[in-house]
Amino acid sequence: MKVLGIESSCDETAAAVVEDGHKILSNVVATQIPFHKIYKGVVPEIASRKHAEWILPVVRQALKEASLTMEDIDAVAATNRPGLMGSLLVGMTFGKTLAWSAGKPFIAINHMLGHLYAAHLENDISYPYLGLLVSGGHSIICKVNGFDDIEVLGTTVDDSVGEAFDKVSKFYGLGYPGGVVIDRLAKEGNPAAASFPVPHLDGSEHRYDMSFSGLKTAVIHQCDMFWNDGFEHSTENMCAAFQETACRTLTTRLFRAVEDTGLKTVVAGGGVAANSRLRAILAERTDIQCIFPPLKLCGDNGAMIAGVAYHFLERGDRSGWNTTASARIPQFKRGLKNS
Repeated sequence: MKVLGIESSCDETAAAVVEDGHKILSNVVATQIPFHKIYKGVVPEIASRKHAEWILPVVRQALKEASLTMEDIDAVAATNRPGLMGSLLVGMTFGKTLAWSAGKPFIAINHMLGHLYAAHLENDISYPYLGLLVSGGHSIICKVNGFDDIEVLGTTVDDSVGEAFDKVSKFYGLGYPGGVVIDRLAKEGNPAAASFPVPHLDGSEHRYDMSFSGLKTAVIHQCDMFWNDGFEHSTENMCAAFQETACRTLTTRLFRAVEDTGLKTVVAGGGVAANSRLRAILAERTDIQCIFPPLKLCGDNGAMIAGVAYHFLERGDRSGWNTTASARIPQFKRGLKNS
């Protein structure tokens, strides 16, 4: 079964063809980074306009690289949540229209389920396991019981880790995307140069929750207060200390979940899953099997959308033509739960 997957939740226009949920026949990603770089962050209006401009040629390229036509495609899938509303609507509307006109089933996909599935594209992973979803908009620790069955254990109570990376980088003029730049600079610095504060979230209901707003504020506005004697006040040292604290904030909560659930397999997904320090810290735990997607599948891509869609189709699920987009999923961010 060959599925055409379309992803447009933020600033990457992506399409891919995946066969039987694992074999990637094509995977095309058109990045908008040059258009957002001058603003040091994603501009939603620019993102949605670029998606509208690029979606057709990207899909055509995906089909061409797979040496297929729409007649060979068994179904079309597209991201419909969460993400930037304008961006989501472009990809989802295009996907629905294409599926309807070609007489193919359409499947709307939760973007975060796609990030979790990315590692499955190149690995045979058994359920259940613990999921670590870290991206520009989300930081989630969850128990994964199936491809569409996740139990959220902890989330951020404010900013996501990806947002913290981007905002620190923007304030210091380091470049965009912030996570990539800080990861590179941190390799030349010493993480012991500063002791930035780690949030203490009280109560059993926050045992696995995270917070990055205070860390971001400390690095941006109070950096000198947390600097350790004997270390040069360099950008590289600041990046190393900030990255270390951010990654340790994630992993300490994740390791609590490992101990509490007894699950020894951790699957990571999302753009921050490409961070070299996060990967190194998790690799230190030899008692845990940590599975990461290849770097090319950590960011937004159509292959992860097509891959997870295959399992919905195999089960007999279809999305209606009245399916719409949603910018948020309340349980994925603690502060949105009651909104």
